[in-house]
Amino acid sequence: SSRRRHTRCNRWSRGLGDVYKRQTLRGSALDKHSRLLLITIVGLLIGGCGGEKDSSELAAPLPTAATLGEQAVLTPAEYLATEPYSNASSARGERQAQYCKACHSLEQGGPHMIGPALFGFFGTEVGTSSGFEYSPVMKNADFVWTPEALHAWLGQPGRFLPGNRMTFAGIPDEDVRNDLIAYLLEATTAKTGN
Repeated sequence: SSRRRHTRCNRWSRGLGDVYKRQTLRGSALDKHSRLLLITIVGLLIGGCGGEKDSSELAAPLPTAATLGEQAVLTPAEYLATEPYSNASSARGERQAQYCKACHSLEQGGPHMIGPALFGFFGTEVGTSSGFEYSPVMKNADFVWTPEALHAWLGQPGRFLPGNRMTFAGIPDEDVRNDLIAYLLEATTAKTGN
């Protein structure tokens, strides 16, 4: 009888151990969810810090291909002599261009890849690079590749020209876009006599 009682006690204590383990696992899972929720809330609160900006500090929405309008077409050297490209960071632009090189060649005579070769594209009509199969949206678009157009395109390619095949999400930071454009103005243009 004492042996039977001892066996029942062992089963009972083992059962309690299992219940404790289940509660502990549930507790740690709850703790993980609570921590994740807390981190999310703190992140949202911190993201909202900095006070309200007045309307003069808010960036204007980027134009789209449809709202771009008339553009001044200059030479790359003329663009590079003006703000914001004259003070852009070429080194930072070159680092950013590594992402472009995953799909585009930049050098003279470079091949088309997933995207068209970009050498000499500034000042050209969209969708006209010989030998590249553009999407119907790009073929039917009507704008010239200027720094202004590229700036809007790089900010939000899908918004700038809905239906295009470029899977790149965009570069939200305006200064980084300016650095990249300044670099591309240099890297995709033939060097003149030195």
